Amino acid sequence: MLTLDRINAFYGDIHILKGVSLHIERGEIATLLGRNGAGKTTTVKTIMGILAPQSGTITLKGENIAGLRPYQIAKRGVGFVPEERRIFASLTVLENITYPLWGTGEEGWTLERIFSFFPSLKARIDNKGAQLSGGEQQMLAIARVLRAKMELILLDEPTEGLAPLLIRNIGEIIRGIKESGLTILLIEQNTRFATQFADRHYILHAGEVVYSETNETFRNDHDVQKRYLGI
Repeated sequence: MLTLDRINAFYGDIHILKGVSLHIERGEIATLLGRNGAGKTTTVKTIMGILAPQSGTITLKGENIAGLRPYQIAKRGVGFVPEERRIFASLTVLENITYPLWGTGEEGWTLERIFSFFPSLKARIDNKGAQLSGGEQQMLAIARVLRAKMELILLDEPTEGLAPLLIRNIGEIIRGIKESGLTILLIEQNTRFATQFADRHYILHAGEVVYSETNETFRNDHDVQKRYLGI
């Protein structure tokens, strides 16, 4: 589904991503782990075209998308749920979800299916985005991408600032997304949360991939967890 090959990216003169390489198979959940400032969000912004890479290739389903604009990448079936959610605060829940569809998936999730996963959103269907709690806004941001026919979803810190009960709910939603056959790249600080359903993990440290392993191997590699994640 997605391959990054020796991606270098800069903010001005600051070298942020230093030869980042990773790959995700169709239907997988892969995580990007690492401490704050490691380059995780920069990586997904580079995939999404928000930041243009200085060098390297980003291959989506066989096509090099490095350097394309964000709307061009979205039209190829990549959905981005940023850490700050970016829902339309002045639109209702229903209006946010039914915003024009423009992905490439065979079929976006129906409203019925979405509301079966997000019953709290159905209960607040006429509320504006600004009237929702943080957890509800996170669910709305994910629901909007599911409705938009995306095949690859980039999730940036979906559990950030949420209560334990809401974190469990988000976990159930991610499992459901995986079971539907979609592919996910998950940026996460909560390692225990990520290991519940991920297939593989990549650890970024100072802009470089320093570790790549399956979920089973990573869960038992306590030295790596302590060295790079402080667990």
